[in-house]
Amino acid sequence: MAYIGKSPQFGVRSRFYFTATGSETSISGTSDGGTTLIYTDGAYVDVYLNGVLLVAGTDYNTTTANTIGGLAALSANDIVEIIVYDVFSVANTLPSTGGTISGTIVLNEVTLNKAVSGKTETATLSANKTIDFDTNQNFVYTLGASINLTNPTTDTSDSIGQSGFIMFIQDGTGSRTVSPGSNYTIPGGGALTLSTAANAVDMVPYVIEAADKIRLGTPQLAYAAIT
Repeated sequence: MAYIGKSPQFGVRSRFYFTATGSETSISGTSDGGTTLIYTDGAYVDVYLNGVLLVAGTDYNTTTANTIGGLAALSANDIVEIIVYDVFSVANTLPSTGGTISGTIVLNEVTLNKAVSGKTETATLSANKTIDFDTNQNFVYTLGASINLTNPTTDTSDSIGQSGFIMFIQDGTGSRTVSPGSNYTIPGGGALTLSTAANAVDMVPYVIEAADKIRLGTPQLAYAAIT
């Protein structure tokens, strides 16, 4: 649906003045102000003759593109004022039923009607892993081998303040180890110590403090199985 109204970025109404030399029955081209008369839809054009609004289809027509035609012969120095309203549709809007927004969005205040959970990656790891904190907030990994957590390749400064958890699940063999890269720091500066029993479930909280600085919390070990 077309929309007509004021916009802070785009002019939606243009005004053109033409001074008649006499005998004209149509108006087009360059106005007194040097601008060229252009309109998209004749239904959104108003025409005034010496300040009096003319009746579309009776006093004039817009059947020829960018031309006000069908006028009674003008007299010299008659002033024809033409107001053109731009017609446009709003683009790149998010539908009320949902959609995808890319890029940075700045929100001053947001009220949510329900809890919002972060996206979770679930995977079985049999080789070294580089965690993508830009894409996911939480991580559930089944360990099929002892692995290294290599340093992120994405810029974690974009995720400063992000927190979540990394769940490590031993496979049926157990005793799998995880060695974090230099961007990860562990309480006390030691190694990341996990449960060794087969099928053990451990949770490690984390927070991204700064660029290339991911703080790991003390592992919560050996969650009981849920049956």
